[in-house]
Amino acid sequence: MSVLEFPTSGSYTLLGARVHGSLTPGLTAERDADGFLLADIAVDNGKVASIAPHDPTSAGIALKGRIVLPCFVDCHTHIDKGHIWPRKPNPDGSFMGALDATGADRAARWNADDVARRMDFSLRSAYAHGTKALRTHIDSVAPQEEISWPVFEMMREKWRGRIELQGACLLGIEGVRDRKWFARLAKRVVEAKGVLGVVTYMLPDLDELVDHVFATAKEHGLDLDFHADETDDLAAVSLKKIAEAAIWNEFKGRILVGHCCSLARQPDREVLDTLDKVARAGLGVVSLPMCNLYLQDRRSDGTTPRWRGVTLLHEMKARGIPVAVASDNTRDPFYAYGDLDMLEVYRMATRILHFDHPVGDWPKSVAATPAEIMRLDGAGILAAGGPADFVVFRGRSWTELLSRPESDRIVVRDGRAILREIPDYAELDDLMV
Repeated sequence: MSVLEFPTSGSYTLLGARVHGSLTPGLTAERDADGFLLADIAVDNGKVASIAPHDPTSAGIALKGRIVLPCFVDCHTHIDKGHIWPRKPNPDGSFMGALDATGADRAARWNADDVARRMDFSLRSAYAHGTKALRTHIDSVAPQEEISWPVFEMMREKWRGRIELQGACLLGIEGVRDRKWFARLAKRVVEAKGVLGVVTYMLPDLDELVDHVFATAKEHGLDLDFHADETDDLAAVSLKKIAEAAIWNEFKGRILVGHCCSLARQPDREVLDTLDKVARAGLGVVSLPMCNLYLQDRRSDGTTPRWRGVTLLHEMKARGIPVAVASDNTRDPFYAYGDLDMLEVYRMATRILHFDHPVGDWPKSVAATPAEIMRLDGAGILAAGGPADFVVFRGRSWTELLSRPESDRIVVRDGRAILREIPDYAELDDLMV
């Protein structure tokens, strides 16, 4: 199948699309062991006019069982950092090496043009791979916030209608100690219609600082997005601290917590207590399987890493905690690879986190669940009356879909196949000098 086979105007019907039951609410038909069912998808005026069990007597574009998924939702990225690896690699692959390298590059190179060009490159990549919505963290250590937030607002407007772009400020929680500066930052986030975000560490005054973050979010009506416990240190329990703060503050907004790596290393009693509080507080959790596999447990003595660096998503989901996976960093000191391709993320998550045997509703982790966390009505699902935003793959089963890059996938937006133009890295060569 080629893009040319999709009509450029008028209505059409896709016949025999293999869709996943977890991403097609309201569609009832016999499902296979992996949750797939055959359906016919009628498209009209940029919308899904209907989605129904496959009728072999109908006329339309025959997919012959090829998988069709809703466009992806990537809820944790860092596109302001993206693609700086060629000019500032991580010297030893460690987390501290990444922090130091990124900080040095930010101070030396992150002017508005540099940030804008790299962000646009990242968004073009994500769009070509089938992402519809993306949340990026924005380094907001002074004075970078004065540069990057206007760039973010410009990019959001430029990409409106193609990618729904959200921004979350990013700073170490020690920055909250400067109450006046943090209040100004919060107001800037409000102006940009963003999300309030910090990175938590086990500081002596962590409880007080987290409490102030919640108070600030409540004052301004902001949702929250934390980086937490991105370490193998068993003493790192800021996920639990965040859940406790959400409970005692009676916080009603959305809270997403990323990484939570140390939880997988802790004793069962600590794990169970934390999960109980996370569920009670209504937190969502996003794991970043590729970046954390890359950074965590990297050893300076040349020995092999002993753990995967991901958090306890299975245990969380069993308790009703919303869970997602996302791209995280792309070709920067925190992760030297990646292309904001959520199919790659899901493929790697399936292998690293065992999203199979059974598949269950794990496909929601790259579509419906992050869409709900990001307050994106109608995204991440295929439903009658919703937007005709989906991706048509060649694979007809999970083992086919997740075994190849699917570089010839067809991305459909508003019912029309887009021209998939993946940008050339050479475009950024002059920024790497």
